[in-house]
Amino acid sequence: MLEHLRRGEVRRAAETCASLTERWPEFLPGWTLAAGIALRGGDAPSALAHVTRALRLEPGRADLLFLRAQALQLGGDSEQARAVLDGLARTAADDARLQHAIGSLYSAMGFHQQALEAASRAVELDPARAQYQFNRAALLRFVGRLEEAEATYDRALAIEPDDHEAWLNRAELRRQTPERNHIAALEARVTRRFAHPRDEVFIRYALAKELEDVGRYRESFVHLLAGATLRRRHIDYDLQRDLRTVDLVVGAFPASRLGALPRAAAAGPIFVLGLPRSGTTLVERILGSHPAVHGAGELLTFPEALVAAVERAAGRSGVPREDMVRTAASIDLRAVGEDYLARSRRHAGSRPRFVDKLPHNYLYCGLIHEALPGARIVHVLRHPMASCHAMFKALFRQGYPFSYDLDELAQFYAGYRRLMDHWRRAMPGVIHDVRYEELVRSPREVTCSLLEFCGLDWHEGCLEFHTNPAPSTTASAAQVRRPLYASSVELWKNYRTELAPLEARLRACGIDLDEA
Repeated sequence: MLEHLRRGEVRRAAETCASLTERWPEFLPGWTLAAGIALRGGDAPSALAHVTRALRLEPGRADLLFLRAQALQLGGDSEQARAVLDGLARTAADDARLQHAIGSLYSAMGFHQQALEAASRAVELDPARAQYQFNRAALLRFVGRLEEAEATYDRALAIEPDDHEAWLNRAELRRQTPERNHIAALEARVTRRFAHPRDEVFIRYALAKELEDVGRYRESFVHLLAGATLRRRHIDYDLQRDLRTVDLVVGAFPASRLGALPRAAAAGPIFVLGLPRSGTTLVERILGSHPAVHGAGELLTFPEALVAAVERAAGRSGVPREDMVRTAASIDLRAVGEDYLARSRRHAGSRPRFVDKLPHNYLYCGLIHEALPGARIVHVLRHPMASCHAMFKALFRQGYPFSYDLDELAQFYAGYRRLMDHWRRAMPGVIHDVRYEELVRSPREVTCSLLEFCGLDWHEGCLEFHTNPAPSTTASAAQVRRPLYASSVELWKNYRTELAPLEARLRACGIDLDEA
């Protein structure tokens, strides 16, 4: 059974475990293992059933209650999962390992303050464990307690200096200065032999970030390029497949279809979308500072609802991307919209409106409009060079594989622009553009126009977005705690020589950089 799990054969492991529990139904470890296997396989109902059987044998056992919370969360019942965790956090107050696990599950469900309390308790009980310090630092960053986060990363690195991700996370918390930085330590570390390529990538990006902060741009780019090249080398990615997808979407959702769709007068959810590092988090924070709006973060619920509908229509799972696009054009998208709202309900907060800030929802603008006629679609964009540079210097934990090679980045950007241009032509007035540079230059005017488009009254607090205490888990979590600043608008110009190949490729792809 364990060998099946090691080989990733979850179904065979589940079948073997079922034989075990059938033969020895009073054997508690069998039910515990069965629940764990079901969780690994994404089978929430089975996991819940197995852990329920285990709890009958030993009611109130802490590790089984935690498994129950995991099963409830996987099944979408976050409120019941939270109730189990709330009780467990109190009754297992002296178990550092369990408090750490409770904090991680709270965080996965979006309850970051409760997660921080559990993580802090784990650190209090076992301060010498680097992983507990690391997780607490990440949660402090989410809730905006950045100085505490830096001090906690310092403690984590004092315990485990080879936690290279912590070096990068710490570097990103603030703007480094000539008087206060970690450059010397990073330069010493980058010359060492690394156990895994990802460790070198973390250090290269951390060093590039800190060198840029102190104005050592050429040195910064050397490390950035080395880190990005190493990262790209270990990613299996086909750019042409993404570019073909753009053509498929344009063909499947033409202007003749989308232009005739009505726009509902009653305003629905607000989608803030665009490329990563374009300012989407900033715009979400501005909107989320309005008393009628809840910032729900980067929800996966629209693509999840769409995929579920397509798979039902196709009668199978794992539908290839090309068939996915064609089938999406033939299904009832209004039903997808209803499913989206149901899936999003637990994330939507108690305010009348909510913001869904998943950047790559730009792929679905036409589908969103058809599925949710009352939705407001806000597209955030920057100067192409600034946008591409910002993506190139970001180490994404997942997704955006095109961003680690300047040539691929330029081609992807051109495909994104081609799709957004199509959506605008096909649905005039449906998409509201917010240009990052204009927002920084004229925040009141741009915010006023944004609120009007979304059907919201003016609220002065939207200009004080940096005081918004709501957690942020995105790569911009530290930046949105500061007032608007203009330093990043033309930062890319410090790398004109290094980014010359990117500029040439963008122009060759038809991107007018002078007009932008």
